[in-house]
Amino acid sequence: MRLLLPFSSPLSATSPPSLPDHPPPSKIEYSGLTKIFKKSVIGTLTGALSLTLVLSSPIPSVAASIDPYLSMTPPSLSPDSSPEDCPNEEEADTEVLEDDVRSQLVTNEGIVEEAWEIVNDAFLDARSNTWSPETWQKQKEEILSSPIKSRSKAHEVIKKMLGSLGDQYTRFLSPDEFSRMSKYDITGIGINLREVSDGGGNAKLKVLGIVLDGPADIAGVKQGDEILAVNGVDVSGKSSFEVSSLLQGPSKTFVVLKVKHGKCGPLRTIKVQRQVNAQTPVSYRLEKVDNGKISVGYIRLKEFNALARKDLVIAMKRLQDKGASYFVMDLRDNLGGLVQAGIETAKLFLDEGDTVIYTAGRDTETQKTVVADRQPLINAPLIVMVNNRTASASEIVASALHDNCKAILVGERTYGKGLIQSVFELRDGSGVVVTIGKYVTPNHIDINGGGIEPDFRNLPGSLNL
Repeated sequence: MRLLLPFSSPLSATSPPSLPDHPPPSKIEYSGLTKIFKKSVIGTLTGALSLTLVLSSPIPSVAASIDPYLSMTPPSLSPDSSPEDCPNEEEADTEVLEDDVRSQLVTNEGIVEEAWEIVNDAFLDARSNTWSPETWQKQKEEILSSPIKSRSKAHEVIKKMLGSLGDQYTRFLSPDEFSRMSKYDITGIGINLREVSDGGGNAKLKVLGIVLDGPADIAGVKQGDEILAVNGVDVSGKSSFEVSSLLQGPSKTFVVLKVKHGKCGPLRTIKVQRQVNAQTPVSYRLEKVDNGKISVGYIRLKEFNALARKDLVIAMKRLQDKGASYFVMDLRDNLGGLVQAGIETAKLFLDEGDTVIYTAGRDTETQKTVVADRQPLINAPLIVMVNNRTASASEIVASALHDNCKAILVGERTYGKGLIQSVFELRDGSGVVVTIGKYVTPNHIDINGGGIEPDFRNLPGSLNL
């Protein structure tokens, strides 16, 4: 079970939210892995994330409208299904309960071994390079040589086992911590989506987590529902990232969902009022330089959250309308946040086919090339400001623009956080966060540890804003 974190949003058809016209400062200063992946709940969790961040901004826990049901249609069967294939809701609920009971019967040793297997098949030792399957196998044999008498002891064993890896990002999640993470919401309506294989090579989108008394819960959306359409747009074939983008919009506006309860229905159309908690990370202003001859658009990005890409587009268009012919994007002290939002932000400046980032890992599942899929939003000269607190998603953006000759970098060497984590659920409801890969820049530079060296320490004299 794997949840993809969909973190960016295209411009909504509704009116854009208001953005501040100026930033706070008044002046700019200087193998078995495929099997394991099926159990993974949250993929591509990067950025300098600690448990504290998982439980608070930018990774908060997932936190009514009149006549929420616009229409109701009777259950329908797919052409290749029959009534026998579709148990009624009572039978389906019974199956879920039985599965839950079975999950509680797993032994303490079984939970420890499950966590061990995930590391054995997925872990990437990107720092010390001392991990090996042989030593890991020996550690397992030592751990399981004596009985583990309680579940709390099993959890302690897992913590120590993961701690021995020497990777600060690989860690254990208690059932409560895992539950709160699975309810992480960037949709604005209190749901968390996951992609589930339909067995035919395609993915269905289902509601993994839902906030009790949140907008979707109040309107009638249920955990396990399949999302079929958003505002009349069929979402078949779309990723959870794309669908979350469709769900996003200004707070207090409405979105209409078509959902299917259970395997075969019923189908329902539900109207949900958005409740966006994320704050815009974008601030901007227009500056005149060279005795007023040149207009420069200054944009500060504090973090990459669900609103980053959308609000950046709004800011750039407004600055262009005001006459900006150059841009400065300030990523100083931006520790990252949502990696997919960073990737989508980088694509705004790249030519179609340009490489955004490479991902590397032990298995081909993590070896990918991310490329831009459309023409750039702007072609104006761009400076990106960075420092030693520019990390993760910010480093992906900075390196993508730099290596594709779309921007020059000014400031200090960046932090150097380029690891990829996935979160896996264990059978007792707890979980483990495991480093499974790393990011490599278009020029094949390993971001992790070394960071990115800027082109210049200070802004050019003509842009001494």
